[in-house]
Amino acid sequence: MRSLGEFDLHLISQGRHERLWEALGAHVLRDSSGKLLGTHFSVWAPNARAVSLIGDHNYWDREINSLKSLGDCGVWECFIEGVGPGTRYKFAICGNDGRWVDHADPLARATEVPPLTASVVDESNYLWRDEKWMDARKDFKPWASPVSIYEVHLGSWRTGLTYQEAAKELGEYLKEHGFTHVEFLPLTEHPYSPSWGYQVTSYFAPTSRFGSPDHLKFLIDHLHTLGIGVILDWVPAHFPKDEWALARFDGTALYEHADPRLGEHPDWGTLIFNYGRNEVRNFLVASALYWLEEFHIDGLRVDAVASMLYLDYSRKDGDWIANSEGGRENWDAVKLLQETNATAYRKFPGVMMIAEESTAWGGVTKSTDSGGLGFGFKWNMGWMHDTLSYLSFDSIHRQYHHNEITFSILYAFSENFILPLSHDEVVHGKGSLVAKMPGDRWQKMATLRALYGYMWAHPGKQLLFMGDEFAQNDEWSESRSLDWHLLQYDEHQGISKLVTDLNTRYRDFTPLWQQDSSPEGFSWLVGDDAAANVLAFSRLSEDGQVLVSITNFSPVPHHRYRLPLPEVCLTELGRLQTGVQDTKEVAWREVLNTDDLKYGGSNLLNQVLMSERYESHGKSNSLVITLAPLATHWFAPVL
Repeated sequence: MRSLGEFDLHLISQGRHERLWEALGAHVLRDSSGKLLGTHFSVWAPNARAVSLIGDHNYWDREINSLKSLGDCGVWECFIEGVGPGTRYKFAICGNDGRWVDHADPLARATEVPPLTASVVDESNYLWRDEKWMDARKDFKPWASPVSIYEVHLGSWRTGLTYQEAAKELGEYLKEHGFTHVEFLPLTEHPYSPSWGYQVTSYFAPTSRFGSPDHLKFLIDHLHTLGIGVILDWVPAHFPKDEWALARFDGTALYEHADPRLGEHPDWGTLIFNYGRNEVRNFLVASALYWLEEFHIDGLRVDAVASMLYLDYSRKDGDWIANSEGGRENWDAVKLLQETNATAYRKFPGVMMIAEESTAWGGVTKSTDSGGLGFGFKWNMGWMHDTLSYLSFDSIHRQYHHNEITFSILYAFSENFILPLSHDEVVHGKGSLVAKMPGDRWQKMATLRALYGYMWAHPGKQLLFMGDEFAQNDEWSESRSLDWHLLQYDEHQGISKLVTDLNTRYRDFTPLWQQDSSPEGFSWLVGDDAAANVLAFSRLSEDGQVLVSITNFSPVPHHRYRLPLPEVCLTELGRLQTGVQDTKEVAWREVLNTDDLKYGGSNLLNQVLMSERYESHGKSNSLVITLAPLATHWFAPVL
């Protein structure tokens, strides 16, 4: 029967087994005719005195099926004849302290439905249909492509949906609203639902709440056939203290640090991985590769990166241990992130590795060859914080905080950024996005519309949490569905239509995404009109196409506002050329106005306008426009 070979054991001990899930865990064996032979089980527990397999097949009796040790590498294995898919099991482990504890399989690929905690033998029979998507993904350059992400907590988007049901309903919704990607809060198994998936106990098993692993593959496959990419939140920063899971797995601090100053997270009551141990690093790298390989995931958003990078993260003086150089950097975590990213991009070109990183750590999206962390993108938490802070003030006071809304451009091109309005902004008493906005009801909705127009035009990709696309009134709760009934009201329908149109226009206009990471793709037109709460800028594509965005964050309309224009002219071939002065008038059309009546606005619109040779804000050309209250306008030249 199947047994682990010497090469597998060597790779495991060296922390270099990139397909660890094929070596450890439960593997169903069949003969050439497909007849079930049994299942091979293996687990890493180097300090255990003894290991037994318990499960449905032996009435959970640890005296029946003992595993044998394969030597110094710390791996134990056994083969159980007749055991097949669907069998529940655990490893009973006698630690070096002589105490027996029943543990779930760290490499399990399926689990019982929580709150039950057993692992389940799984055998995939899924046949993928997304060859066209996967072939095209190899050439995908996300930093120079339109990326608009819809963030979803699957259990509360619409409660009660299975993976298969969500494939149809969520797929249609994403397609209708024009999002390019969906990002799921962690779908790795997590028994405690209020953790939203962020307290992971099974790093290779999708949550069984919504179906089997093959059912999740169906969901991802279906989204791919619709042209929608799938990003998964992945959590290597910490894990729960549950005794049946990874904690003190073989009676010792195996996956975690033994010293609580390194091994316990003070904020979340969880344990921190020992990133410096080869086998632990291998476990995490393999987990990331597993989702990319076996589930065709298009990107991983790595949670809480800041907590990994700093040894003193959320700790008081005396409660942390400095590195060998006396500093606060966790170099073992840095090496883990670098290895994960470099390996992911080497094996799966076109994927997106995304960091949720909230500090000023340099080089998050810089290549590992150049000493960076190697991520493809970083969440722009500074943009999010400053923008929401600015908008929290009544308009009369915004003029004194104008630097908060303009500051993001100073560092906009230092990393490849995603602009997140995520789940973190609508929980824990923070209220919904629309509830954050000051003013009466119309002003709240108008400010939200203006924010979205400004956000979609700002350098960086976009991420919007579910419910925000129709201005959910109440704070999000994982225990109930979104308030879909709100869509019967015009004001909420208007926000939904706006988000759909933003995504459509966004795809259509290359200036909005082609040079997101380059200062050549952005230019201020009005950055100093604090008194009027106005800011305007242009976006430029590589071939000279241009789009102008102007936002009025005041509830007062500005009639005959003079909007400076980038220096452009039309060539004889009808193409746009930038960087030269106009020799004749150029017609500009309003391609989006968040004050449009169909969005719930006051309908102060602009028709096609002709540029004038009239200097404004240092530009030789300008337009005279009607600037609607609490609104964003986009203008493009008529070619």
